[in-house]
Amino acid sequence: MRSLFFFLLVSSLHAAKPNVLFIMADDFRPEIGSYGSTALTPNLDKLAARSVQFNRAYCQQAVCNPSRSSLLTGRRPDTLQLWNNGTHFRELNPDVTTLPLWFKEHGYTTRCVGKIFHNWHTTEKGDRLSWSADEFLHYANHGDDKPLISGELPPNSAVLSTRVYGATTICERRDVPDEAYYDGRVAAEAQRVMQEVKDKPFFFAVGFWKPHAPFNAPKKYWDMYDRAKLPPLNGARPEGAPEIAFHQSTEILGPVAKQTPVSPEQAAEMRHGYFANISYMDAQIGKVLSALEKSGAASNTIIVFFADHGYHIGEHSLWGKTSDFEFDAHVPLMISDLRLSNRGKKTNALAELVDLFPTLVELCDLPMPTGLDGVSLGRVLTDPAQSVKPAAFTQHPRPAYFDREPSKKPKAMGYSVRTSAVRYTEWRDWQTKEVTARELYATEQDPAELKNRIDDAALKDQRAEAAKLLRERFPN
Repeated sequence: MRSLFFFLLVSSLHAAKPNVLFIMADDFRPEIGSYGSTALTPNLDKLAARSVQFNRAYCQQAVCNPSRSSLLTGRRPDTLQLWNNGTHFRELNPDVTTLPLWFKEHGYTTRCVGKIFHNWHTTEKGDRLSWSADEFLHYANHGDDKPLISGELPPNSAVLSTRVYGATTICERRDVPDEAYYDGRVAAEAQRVMQEVKDKPFFFAVGFWKPHAPFNAPKKYWDMYDRAKLPPLNGARPEGAPEIAFHQSTEILGPVAKQTPVSPEQAAEMRHGYFANISYMDAQIGKVLSALEKSGAASNTIIVFFADHGYHIGEHSLWGKTSDFEFDAHVPLMISDLRLSNRGKKTNALAELVDLFPTLVELCDLPMPTGLDGVSLGRVLTDPAQSVKPAAFTQHPRPAYFDREPSKKPKAMGYSVRTSAVRYTEWRDWQTKEVTARELYATEQDPAELKNRIDDAALKDQRAEAAKLLRERFPN
């Protein structure tokens, strides 16, 4: 009788596979209260209280398609040979296994609401193979996210910025409901889908379009902030940084030939709008987390929250992403597993988005696929004082959007390594592989990376170690 009892108990535990709620933000550096930001993020702060928060997590490339393709396949951009927004990962890697596909092949219902793979603007590319049902609002253009309401549209009170983003103005402050914009509709659909999947093992991916531009959160989220009390902008470029480290901010400022200087008022409004977008997104995340609680599945659901990459809002004179600086490379990452005892803890262990695939596979006790470039963060989740890697790596080509150039090939690649103390970057000629420029930032002492200390003798040991790690990962 005792043997039968234990057999039934083990069988029951084995049958209760943990679910995964996989929440992704777009263009979101760690502006969260739990990270020490002035951003108003009560729902993410609540999630942090039940998670292990990674203070040093990094993307592998700071632009949408390469980053998402990398983390969703567990392979670095160089492994995929994918560094631009214009190439679908399956064009170059037709048989590669994605994270949701792996879960689907091992008995999970996999669903996608919102932007998880690259949005592909007007074509339904996504990756239908990865999901158990059709994706929802997974493709569109950010610039087409105009308010949809019944009746007359309230006026836009964001009057300082006349700049445009796609088919709309870059800043918009209208008194409309959350569902007027993409993310409100993503949250509503996610609540509905949660009821469909709650009684089966699920991998449920919810991708929010914010805080990506345009900065058009509903008015109530703008009203949460006093613009004069937001962190002041220091737009200085790092002393001694090579020109190749920067880009032309075309995503926000438009084609170079048509760019005009950003006035202080415009800069302040766009920064205000970025924070409003954050709080709008946070409110939608709260709706999804509430739906999970109401479903009865919360106690057996691993929650992961992260962003595809970071963002500049005027720092270093840059707007948008596509650099190797900390502002673009650093991302928020929280992993909540109620089976573990370290809820509410923070870790300084280095982590990469490419680690998410093996981490979730291990937590859900699935077979580990071959060919992954990341490592599981499970040991850190068990003990946040532990570490599983000495460095995190980010890269970006020049030109930033080289696929828009006539040659369709990069001229250079910037390979960057973040250790616990410094960020070291080498810019290499694409053809010859020659190192043409180098950067070294004492990021822990200089978090805004305002001085390139590549020739500083006081950092020679840190520079040598970082260079060694970089060349082990990316040989010339």
